[in-house]
Amino acid sequence: MTLMLLDSASLWYRAYYGMPDTLVSPEGEPINAIRGFIDMTARLIDMYKPDRIVACIEGDWRPTWRTELFPDYKANRIDEDGDEEEPDLLSPQIPILLDLLDAFRIPVVGVDDYEADDVMATYALREKGPIRVVTGDRDLFQLVDDKKDIAIVYLAKGLSNHDLVRRDYIEKKYEIPGDRYALFAMIRGDASDGLPGIKGIGEKGAAAIANVFSSMEEVLAAAHDDSDTRLSAAHRKKLLADLEYAEIAPKLVHCALDVAVPDIDLGLPKAPKSLDDIYAISHRYGLGSPIDRLISALKW
Repeated sequence: MTLMLLDSASLWYRAYYGMPDTLVSPEGEPINAIRGFIDMTARLIDMYKPDRIVACIEGDWRPTWRTELFPDYKANRIDEDGDEEEPDLLSPQIPILLDLLDAFRIPVVGVDDYEADDVMATYALREKGPIRVVTGDRDLFQLVDDKKDIAIVYLAKGLSNHDLVRRDYIEKKYEIPGDRYALFAMIRGDASDGLPGIKGIGEKGAAAIANVFSSMEEVLAAAHDDSDTRLSAAHRKKLLADLEYAEIAPKLVHCALDVAVPDIDLGLPKAPKSLDDIYAISHRYGLGSPIDRLISALKW
């Protein structure tokens, strides 16, 4: 009973940049993200054969409770109007994608004041495994749990060359215990989210600390204890100099696990009595074979 959680925005951005912008509808509208997203979804269902699926979206890509803690959170992505920067040709495709997901009866879930990551994390915690989280975002490596069989379908190298991230992948790539990615990320930082990490420590230092400690609370306790030799003098000095950020980093970096997600049927959708609505959208935008592939993947 595999549950597949789709990081929808990650997928449609990847589709947009991975498909030529010469793909247009009969009316000349851009459809590259739509075609790519639907095709990826079909291929993922074929590969992993989930019994349950949720397309997770942003209720808020900069939740107030995160920006109140750290005003620069994702500030690097803000346009002149204070909105999230999106390519001009992507924005008009998103409502069509959401209409298609609705037509296919694939559950779409976003919750006000939470990011898609938080929604996926909450579902991963409350639902039975196996669980496959599909994303191009390494932040979600913190969800990996071999015992519960939660793995990340990581699309950084594309779907055809993707990695299935389990704890051994994290251990090999970052040379840290596989369950300590979140701590490692707190210290290292993440430029894509505007998170600086602990100034002056960097990736190697973050890995060294994560090999010794299991939480930021433990790290800071050691930083305040001059007799604790597990922490180098240089790392202790840098942590204490950046104490204000270190104290809020856990809440910034950890996914929320208690989002009030709706209690809905997550089962793979059954075939409707008629595919007329789906084919109407397909013909309107010239979507063709990706729509047929998704219908086939769902075994309709």
